[in-house]
Amino acid sequence: MLSSEPVRLGRRRRLSPCPNPLFLRWLTELRDQARERGLKTQHVYQKAICSLKKYPLPLRNGREAKILQNFGDGICKLLDDRLQKHYKEHGADAPIHSQSRRGTPRRRHSCNMASSAIPSETSRKSTGKKGCRAPKRLMGDGGIEKGGRKRREYVPQKRSGGYAVLLALYRHCQIPGSKGYLSKLELQREAQTLCDASFTAPSLGSKYTAWSSVSTLLQRDLLLKTHNPARYSLTEVGMALAQRLESSEKEEEEQQTSGDQEDASLGPAATIDLTEDEQEEKDACTTHRPEPLVTVPQKQSVEVGMSISGKPQAAGLDMRAADILLPGSYDIVLCVDFIETTGGCAARKQELVRELQRNGVTFDIRKLNVGDFLWVAKEKVTPVPGHLRPPPARELVLDYVIERKRIDDLCGSIIDGRFREQKFRLKRCGLRRPVYLVEECGSAGTHLSLPESTLQQAVVNTQVVDGFFVKRVQDVRESAVYLTIMTRTRL
Repeated sequence: MLSSEPVRLGRRRRLSPCPNPLFLRWLTELRDQARERGLKTQHVYQKAICSLKKYPLPLRNGREAKILQNFGDGICKLLDDRLQKHYKEHGADAPIHSQSRRGTPRRRHSCNMASSAIPSETSRKSTGKKGCRAPKRLMGDGGIEKGGRKRREYVPQKRSGGYAVLLALYRHCQIPGSKGYLSKLELQREAQTLCDASFTAPSLGSKYTAWSSVSTLLQRDLLLKTHNPARYSLTEVGMALAQRLESSEKEEEEQQTSGDQEDASLGPAATIDLTEDEQEEKDACTTHRPEPLVTVPQKQSVEVGMSISGKPQAAGLDMRAADILLPGSYDIVLCVDFIETTGGCAARKQELVRELQRNGVTFDIRKLNVGDFLWVAKEKVTPVPGHLRPPPARELVLDYVIERKRIDDLCGSIIDGRFREQKFRLKRCGLRRPVYLVEECGSAGTHLSLPESTLQQAVVNTQVVDGFFVKRVQDVRESAVYLTIMTRTRL
């Protein structure tokens, strides 16, 4: 009697740590697709992946996965739909578990009665045809990769993080005498011009940057990471994909250039004199035109077109028709973010308001999209006879914006990533003189999650690297004094 034990030992492969590799692969593909599109559902898929990896038992369908944490009706329905397609393509008895061996001993026994040794490559091909497909399933680890359909090729979207990384490495390799790899900082610097998102600061409402797509490139064997500090280089597959992306990029540039040349060959367009009609429309609209933003004739004036939230106004405003606020026709008002007066330690935040009132500072509590404090030039208006309310006053944001940080708050913002995001938003708000107000917290600073040297280094980097003006104070009272002096010097 022939023993099947050597055959089993010869064909046994290392099992996957997850007993549901098919579900795990589908969820990973959904997560990668959502990450490439910048959707927030990527976090939902990531939580479901972590929960599935911890579950030690095989699942027969998506409905059974509902007992797991972070699995809702939507994800379970997606898994069931994928599972139905899988059964249609590979048969109703296609295995889906890495630990599933139902029915395989009988088929393996019937197929291996003719030979007691490990079959060669030719015998595997011959036995993998009609009537006996068990050896093929054993070799393909459940028939998911080798017996199933071919995985769709990964191509990153244009101007995405993965697209920029592949093109940057490919172009570097084309330079004569190049070393063939780039460090992280070099790769980020080279790829930033090819990407719309930032490689260092996360997008608003997300904790991921364009650099997060590098993990996808590593998983798909398009990128190779070696040495310490890390060196990044392209694999053969990544080089081929990057070459295709580069060729498509050149084709688009050539098409755009040829289109411009065709437009130039047509000659200048015929001109029609519409001066009279345009002048009539301009005269008719002059009396009904809304008041544009104003400028302040002093050193603290900012560019016309900046709103109170730090965002640029509509480009349709006529910049040449902007009025001017003469000295004495406006008041300087300190705008305080409402978060600085509510929430957290109410007593400490109300102390700042009391100090400003005691110093006679004119301030207004508002919701600010950027920063904690800023100043506006508010026009002085006089009541109109016959009207209950005076006309709305025009406002113009000055060039100073202050982000206030206590040491304990600075520690927390560094840990959760808000520190870099806030600095990035302050740089992009349009105000040219951002200030970082760092406030000590006394004895509370001795119980922090980060060492003092790390916090000091972060403050120094804010001043030296980011170009912010850093003002350090001891307590809330000194913060109020600094805001008072800044308000009075703006008058």
